[in-house]
Order: sequence, then C-alpha cells, then structure tokens
Amino acid sequence: MTQDITRAEGSADDFTLTINAAGDRAAPWTARQNAILSDAVYTAARDTISAWPGYAPTPLHALPARAATLGIAALHYKDEGGRFGLGSFKALGGAYAVVRLLQKQVEARLGHPVPMAEIISGAHAEITAGITVCCATDGNHGRSVAWGAQSFGCNCVIFIHATVSEGRKSAIEAYGAGVRRTDGNYDDSVRAAQETADRDGWFVVSDTSYPGYMEVPKDVMQGYEIMAAEAFDALEQPPSHVFLQTGVGGMAAAVTAQAKRRWGADRPAIVLADPDLSACWLESFRAGRPSVIDGDLDTIMAGLACGEVSSLAWEILEPHADAALALPDTSAIREMRMLAAPLSGDPAIVAGESAVAGLAGLANVLKVPGASAALGLGPASRVLVFGTEGATDPEVYRAIIEGREP
Repeated sequence: MTQDITRAEGSADDFTLTINAAGDRAAPWTARQNAILSDAVYTAARDTISAWPGYAPTPLHALPARAATLGIAALHYKDEGGRFGLGSFKALGGAYAVVRLLQKQVEARLGHPVPMAEIISGAHAEITAGITVCCATDGNHGRSVAWGAQSFGCNCVIFIHATVSEGRKSAIEAYGAGVRRTDGNYDDSVRAAQETADRDGWFVVSDTSYPGYMEVPKDVMQGYEIMAAEAFDALEQPPSHVFLQTGVGGMAAAVTAQAKRRWGADRPAIVLADPDLSACWLESFRAGRPSVIDGDLDTIMAGLACGEVSSLAWEILEPHADAALALPDTSAIREMRMLAAPLSGDPAIVAGESAVAGLAGLANVLKVPGASAALGLGPASRVLVFGTEGATDPEVYRAIIEGREP
C-alpha cells in the first residue's frame, strides 16, 4: 500500500501524485519480464519495421526555453505525429502485431517456417485474404491495425466505444476497415471485440492484455520499443526522468523496459500520468495490485480513457515505475496550446490531446516543491517526454487550440 504525497487543489493545475511503494531502481530485470520484452525480440521488431516503406526515426525536439521556465536543465520531446503518416506511435505496434499474426497463421497452415519478407510481399495472399483481425480502440491503435491489415492483405473490423469522435472513426474507415460502435467505455469495447472474435473465428490484435490473452500484446509492445530506442540513442546524456502517459500501459512498459535493460539500476525515474477520471495506474499503485476504474471515464484525452491496466504492463511497471499522476483535462489543453505557440527558441509542435499528459504532469509537479522533491526533480534534471500523437482528429485539435468547444 502507498499514500498520496500531495494534492494541489483549486486551479487548472490540480493533480494527484502517488509514489509506487513497489518501485525500485535496483530491482532486477527478471526472466519473466524478459519473456515479454527482450533485446532479441526488440531486434526482430526493429529489423522488420525499419524495412517498411516510409520508415524513419521521428524527431526528438529540444525545448530549452520551456526547460528554463520550468527550472530544469533539459527537456526533450519525442514527436510521434509523423509516424508512417498515421499520426501516432501506435503505427509501430498494431501493424507489427498484424504482420506477426499473419506470419504465424501462414506457417501453421503450411506446416513450415515462412520468412517475414514473404508475408510483407503478399506471397501468401490466398491465405491472408481469409483472415480477419479485429480490436477495440480509442482511435490510434485501431488506425494502426487497419493500416496493417490493408498493407498485408487481411480483413479488419474495429470496435469503438461511445465517445470516440466521428473524425477518428472516419480515419479508421479510410484504411478499409469496418467500424462498429459499442455502448459503454473502452473496456466494454475490448470485451465486445473478444466475444465477436471468439464467435466468428477472428483474431484479436489488442494493445492490452488480460488473462488468456497475452501473446499478441507482446508483439504490440515490442513495436513500441523502437520509439524508446530512437529517443535514447539521440540523447547526448541519459535522461534523469521520463514522464509517460499511460492508458493501459503498453507504451509506458515498452519505454521502461528499454530503459531498464539499457541502464539497469541507473535507469531514469519513471513517472506515469493519466486523466484524473481514468487514472487506473494511480489507483493500482495505491492498492498495490491492479485496480479497475468503472464509469464512462470521460476525458478529452480519449486515447488514455482506460479503466483497467494491461496484465503484461503491470508485470514490468509494478517494480520499475516510480510514481503515478492523475491530471485534469485543463492541464492537457494548456500544454497543447503552449506547444503550438512556444516560447522563443523552441519549435512549434502539433500535439494531440493524448500526447501531452506526461508533459502536463511534469509542469504541474514542478509547481509544488513537495512533489518535485518526492520525485527528485531540480535544476540538474534532464527530462524526456513522448509526444505520442499529432492532430489525429484535426477538427478537435483546431477547436482546442482556438479556444472553442471541441
């Protein structure tokens, strides 16, 4: 069990911070964790994805003016808005999991190993054309799965919940997928996708894991590690802190795994951040076990509106993450606008609603000395954040930047 360290109330910067009592930089990287994410599977994912047309490392922006105003030594922002033209880091995970699933299914039907190059080239289209993949999504993961299905020759159906915008629905349909809207929240759409797949003989390609469903989410997370490795390779010095928006936790676990395997006990402090109405990681760290948040989980940060943590992500983040934050939507809106109209010397960045929770968490914490001290933040800190999406719904983005109701 753990307790909240501080709570700043009565302003747009309101937040809750909880230290993870189980987090320990000296904790070993275990064989169980290595069975989820390892150097070997990262290399396989990198070799596959880096060979796709259009692959290039996304930018790592230095934000020296913002760092100075925050009172830290350095701030870097990994900008995933241009990844494969899909607008988010999820292009690395869902599409990779699709092609891995197709490879396994073709091998099973032919009875012998099949090189990945044959799947990518369409050499077994007569088999892949009879396969249907599906998933639940808040938008970005579904777009990646749909793109992967279109690119590698299988069918695709995507499940979205009640509050996913029409713009994001249309963006998924543009890649040839059928889209079904379900009642309830994201976790309800996850269950609907699994039930339909079980009934119709489809294959779920989910970015969250749960009992009985573990293998495909590993592939998704392995794709995400490419983003982390690109960022770490581009830094002249390792970061002292990494702030990560979390959702179900697959991305945060992938970044944390890459950091832990790379730096061991010298890894950076890992701080998780989520909307205050769907802060399942904060609640789980409080309880010392995965905890579920019910309700509509309503937040402008739609990609983070998740009430249940991924089982695989918990395996990694429970011992290797240090704290969790819950933030109001107003903090995300502030960061989107600040990135769009930056301080002199910093680049302008287009950041979607779910891209900025980590940055918002950093900015909020630094306004409260007790919270900063609890996380070891100060003038020497070098902080890395991941801007996980661009304007994935352009109309919603414009409304926020212009101060209109999205």
